[in-house]
Amino acid sequence: MFQLGKTIVSEEILEKEFVCNLAACKGACCVDGDAGAPLTEEETKILAEIYPKVKPFLRPEGIAAIEAQGTSVIGEDGEFETTLIDGADCAYVIFDGKTALCGIEQACNQGLVDWKKPVSCHLYPIRVKEFSDFSAVNYHKWHICDDACSLGKELEVPVYKFVKEALVRKFGAEWFAELEKVAEEHKK
Repeated sequence: MFQLGKTIVSEEILEKEFVCNLAACKGACCVDGDAGAPLTEEETKILAEIYPKVKPFLRPEGIAAIEAQGTSVIGEDGEFETTLIDGADCAYVIFDGKTALCGIEQACNQGLVDWKKPVSCHLYPIRVKEFSDFSAVNYHKWHICDDACSLGKELEVPVYKFVKEALVRKFGAEWFAELEKVAEEHKK
């Protein structure tokens, strides 16, 4: 672990390799698991605001779940998360054939909203845990991402480079530039 500003960062994000392989996993992270994607309080407000523009992209069962439970929910851990359909799929998931995609991201790609998706989804496989004085930035290993780890290794792409856009979104360009310096030193 090392400190970068008000973050404590795991070396695993420098050492592990990762590139999403949707062709292999079919977007399993959007439909597997036992909780929705983590959200900040600010993101819950964004979801409520953009929902009317995202709704046309969603599946009927996703719309039904959101309209019954809300655009976000409080999970068993007391934290905000995306709404689930019957405790499984994210309510915002859509399918292109058998591949799960994000309805929010599709609305963004069409220029209807300017918010790509929850930052926790954008950052994956990095998970950020907020504490009062700092944020913990960790690599999250999940068996459904084994193909992403293999592809990352083949392409020699470390986790932090794969999620660069999301890290800049979360912590800023200056923070990421410092992370790159640490990564260069870490290689030596």
